[in-house]
Amino acid sequence: MRAALQSETGQDKLEVVDDMEAAGFGPGRVRIRIRATGLCHSDLSAMSGVLPQPAPFVPGHEGAGEITDVGDGVTTHAVGDRVLVCWLPPCRDCPACRRGQGHLCLAAFGNAAVPNFRRASGGDVFGFAGTGTFAEELVVPAACAVKIPDDVPYDIAALIGCGVTTGLGAAINTAQVEAGSSVAVIGCGGVGISVVQGAKVQGAAQVVAVDPVAARREAALRFGATEAVAPDAFADARQRITGGEGFDYVFEVVGRSATVRTAYEMTRRGGAVVVVGAGALDDTYSVDMFSLFFDEKRILPSMYGGGDVLRSYERTIALWRAGRVDLAGLITHRVRLAEVNDALDQMRTGTALRTCIEL
Repeated sequence: MRAALQSETGQDKLEVVDDMEAAGFGPGRVRIRIRATGLCHSDLSAMSGVLPQPAPFVPGHEGAGEITDVGDGVTTHAVGDRVLVCWLPPCRDCPACRRGQGHLCLAAFGNAAVPNFRRASGGDVFGFAGTGTFAEELVVPAACAVKIPDDVPYDIAALIGCGVTTGLGAAINTAQVEAGSSVAVIGCGGVGISVVQGAKVQGAAQVVAVDPVAARREAALRFGATEAVAPDAFADARQRITGGEGFDYVFEVVGRSATVRTAYEMTRRGGAVVVVGAGALDDTYSVDMFSLFFDEKRILPSMYGGGDVLRSYERTIALWRAGRVDLAGLITHRVRLAEVNDALDQMRTGTALRTCIEL
């Protein structure tokens, strides 16, 4: 089959090969024919080495398709089931899951250390985050295949598998944005726009989108932001909108210490800084102990949108059906697998909110 391959960490281009085989099929696992996959910024971070990922590997973790085979012992799925790929399925049994924090479950992380693919020419290949959806076929544990209703298209389901759930969940689960509050969102790609929509669902009065790319600022307004500004106009927006006090919630959706620092500065005393972006191990942020105590600003990391991931999927579908969130509009570009490097360029330049790779 065909797949997009990252041979070495640090390469900025993927090679589309046709000699890949999905490996590891057996008891407890399912085989999925991938139909659509989104390009997430985490894929770029894994390619560059910002996020740890053994190479060679197939990027992609935001996909959907149908099951073509089920292994022994799998009773929850059948051939023909339409599913999205969940890269971090909760085990339902560990302490984190029992506390209702399935997004912090570590059980699935072992999947990332097991090769998902094998080349006909020889050699094992990993899948990013234990998945690797930039491939025509994928073998994963049955828990990673979450069934979707018939009315949910594959492209929409793929986005729900990561970016949309992460953004909506950050506003709804992690921050629990209050109605009538003021919100700022730094970084308005697909995840940031989903934060904007989540804040809107929660009833925020002001939602200010902050991004250096004009097209993304314009998009944020279409998705419910009340104002959109470039980074150099952010301080002025805080003054005009909050009287200089600062925003109730500031979401950092970039994954860099510099923007976390900006978020902290733009948050009011007693407000919340919500860190959504995934950054590097050696990129640190510090705050002096007096300010931490005196200003009582909360720093809230938000991994995969917080809360119960499977429940978040269900809620997102319900909001989408009700017309409360626009998911189709997030897909600004569509490419075939052979054009995957065009998708990478669209992400890097900020010309795309989400690019859907159709297989």
